[in-house]
Amino acid sequence: MTKFKDITSNISGNLNELGKHIPDVMKQFSGLVTAGTQDGALDKKTKELIAIGIAVANRCDGCIGFHTKTLVDLGVTEQELSEALGVAIFMGGGPSVMYAAETISAYKEFLTK
Repeated sequence: MTKFKDITSNISGNLNELGKHIPDVMKQFSGLVTAGTQDGALDKKTKELIAIGIAVANRCDGCIGFHTKTLVDLGVTEQELSEALGVAIFMGGGPSVMYAAETISAYKEFLTK
């Protein structure tokens, strides 16, 4: 099953289409993502772990897909991811438990290239 690969692929196509209609907004959003995730006092991996926690707490499938893929590409371990998910669960309650379980599925999916 490639649920999260499909989700991110579909969203990427839709983002490209959206960019045709509102190029300035999407360019600025892309710049915000770049600025917000670059290494600083916190490294990119730490910032992405924060992002995945927010994605789980907000129950955003697309966010889970994109941030999990980025974390896999950054070499996050399943333990590191799981501990970040633990924080998301404590902040988001029961619904976050369900999305945390889905995020582990996304992690395993993106590990298999």
